[in-house]
Amino acid sequence: MKNVPGDMPPEDFRRYAHETVDWMSDFLAEAGDLRVLPALAPGAVSSSLPPHPPEQGEPMDAILADFQRLILPGITQWNHPAFLAYFATTASGPGILAEMLTATLNPNGMLWRTSPASTELEQVVLDWLWRLMGLPDRVFGMIHDTASTATLHAIAAAREAQEDLHIRTKGQSGAPPLVLYISQQAHSAAEKAAMALGIGQENVRKIEVDQEFRMDPEALDTAIRADLLTNRRPFCVVATVGTTSTTSVDPVEKIAEICRRRRLWLHVDAAYGGIAAIVPEMNHVLAGCDLADSLVVNPHKWLFTPLDLSAFYCRRPDVLRRTFSLVPEYLATPEDAQGLNLMDYGIPLGRRFRALKLWFVLRYFGREGIVANLREHLRLAQEFGETIRLHEDFELMAPVRFSTVCFRFHPPRIGEGQLQRMNRSLLDQVNQTGKVLLSHTVLNDKFTLRLAIGNIRTRQFHVDKAWDLVRSKARELTL
Repeated sequence: MKNVPGDMPPEDFRRYAHETVDWMSDFLAEAGDLRVLPALAPGAVSSSLPPHPPEQGEPMDAILADFQRLILPGITQWNHPAFLAYFATTASGPGILAEMLTATLNPNGMLWRTSPASTELEQVVLDWLWRLMGLPDRVFGMIHDTASTATLHAIAAAREAQEDLHIRTKGQSGAPPLVLYISQQAHSAAEKAAMALGIGQENVRKIEVDQEFRMDPEALDTAIRADLLTNRRPFCVVATVGTTSTTSVDPVEKIAEICRRRRLWLHVDAAYGGIAAIVPEMNHVLAGCDLADSLVVNPHKWLFTPLDLSAFYCRRPDVLRRTFSLVPEYLATPEDAQGLNLMDYGIPLGRRFRALKLWFVLRYFGREGIVANLREHLRLAQEFGETIRLHEDFELMAPVRFSTVCFRFHPPRIGEGQLQRMNRSLLDQVNQTGKVLLSHTVLNDKFTLRLAIGNIRTRQFHVDKAWDLVRSKARELTL
């Protein structure tokens, strides 16, 4: 029999694991010295790699060296304290350690039997998070990768809740057009879910927003009435707590009342804003969410948990199970009647042990540590927003509700067309420095800069540095 090499020898694994952990620790300590945005053109990384896989195994020293030489320069540094572009996905120390253990154990939590600890820990940590956010009672929860996946599951369950249509068995053929309602500021995930589920973009109603970019409940009710008159079937509303562009908060209580009266499923996308409710003075942001049929929050956005971990809650798990459960004989187990098989409540069969990293994070920081970090982010954003509001050459473009500030450069006596070009150029020039990274949106047809604070390592210094850089590049534009 030929010699079979098998896995890496334990002594080699120990050696390289220690080297890798040392590198990881140094990287996290020195991440602020790197460029946030890599100075690369598309294709630069792929062109530096060989077109064919190696015929023979290569030494780990060479692989780790190439990681630093070829891969690291092409990484946008989301763990950089001056990464202020999108909602942060901070990988905190305890979360990273948990990911290492998860990869080592490598369980698949599709059934209770295939990983009892991951299934049961998932229920416990989701209950902890629910309580931390100040929500009443206990509801069914499960972990998905992202809010996009969670939202798709919510909308699929909302469709299945239309019991007379028998969507599970017959599909939508012959059924009246189902209509989904979102705001003009809702995340694209809801519309993409409608596309994927066969509902169609033409049956997605984007409801008008008010001056603070919140869904207008009266406009929602009017749209529902209009669709009922044309023999369409309203079935689901997606409200948002912390929209992506402006972090606006829809009036969930009023929307919930409409949904109750019209017998529509209410899903709340609180992927970003929901975490803020852990701070006592911010608990109001989830007002009315206890009335929703489903809700999603993302610990990987603002709770220092490495990507990816999205907490999905549902008050009607029976509908969720009816939507997705399909058990072939080879997956039937003696514990099916007693144990929770999470594969029955969603599309994925394979399920990573994501709960472990949330458990580590919640235990390491505790409520007090989490509140202190979130409070600091809120403070930094409020102060930056006030600085923008008081500056004669800058303009605040939306209320600062959480830790994101929407603003633009607006010197006097400059026309709107030129302002658009100047702000686009300003964003490009700031980001090209590699010292900070901002993002943008468009509000009321106006190009708007976004500074989003959420990285656990971001301090006053980093926000001040971003502001100095923005002002410096803005001055250059007017010379």
